[in-house]
Amino acid sequence: MHGSRELRDFLTSRRASLTPEDVGLPPSQTHRRVKGLRREEVAILAGVSVDYYVKLEQGRVGNISEQVLASIEDALRLDELERQHLRSLLSSDSVHPRRRPPLVKARPAALAMINALDPVPAVILGPHLEVLGINHAAKALLDDFDAMPIRERNLARWMFLDPRPKQIYLDWAKIAAETVAILRAAAVAGVCNERLTELVGELSVASPEFVRFWADYRLFEHTHGIKRFFHEAVGEMQLNYQALPLPGDNGQTVIVYTADKGSPSEEKLALLSSWSATPMEPDSAKRVDHQ
Repeated sequence: MHGSRELRDFLTSRRASLTPEDVGLPPSQTHRRVKGLRREEVAILAGVSVDYYVKLEQGRVGNISEQVLASIEDALRLDELERQHLRSLLSSDSVHPRRRPPLVKARPAALAMINALDPVPAVILGPHLEVLGINHAAKALLDDFDAMPIRERNLARWMFLDPRPKQIYLDWAKIAAETVAILRAAAVAGVCNERLTELVGELSVASPEFVRFWADYRLFEHTHGIKRFFHEAVGEMQLNYQALPLPGDNGQTVIVYTADKGSPSEEKLALLSSWSATPMEPDSAKRVDHQ
């Protein structure tokens, strides 16, 4: 997943996302076979030779000075997350051997914390979007990940291989693209993680939509924002999400969902959470399903 191919794919994708007009160059007077900036245009903007930039995209440049690297980052209009990613791809640590990391687990205290948050939905995610813990309110909002086989408890896998997310997320395409971009950002050079490679491989075979988003090479960091949900029991809700990293827990993050105070979504979320707080008997569940 890493090495010169990853570097080439990243730089090519960033070139493709820009037009001459975006970077202050005159519009092209000739037909372009591919979208975005040409290599020679990036070289001009960065103040390096075309040959040097071509070698860089091919991974054939040794040590690169801070001044040249910063010029290339500026030429490609990279944001902070993209700059970090580029530097990780250029790191000499990429020669490290492939390794299979141990299974990531949430600490009992962290699990107790999200359960204490009920009726506020909360989920613990691993570094590759593994669902390591989920409370009752989040199960009602999203899905019962605890009932799935362990290997299937992954937010990205669920997003593309389960039909439910397209019903739940009213902006599914946007959320799905961000999910893939989170995986892209997690693919740090020097950590040839077999679990991530296997997940990407499985989704690439099973989901054309995943392949399309993966090819975009977007990077995204899950921090905070707003998502629109739909639940068959209460209808549409607009919820805030907040990501809370767990320091010292191998990249684990708690995601908490809340509604604006006094909003219709707050009332609906409270209703949904109370409905799910106590496991229903099979007969009562059937009655609710048929109402």
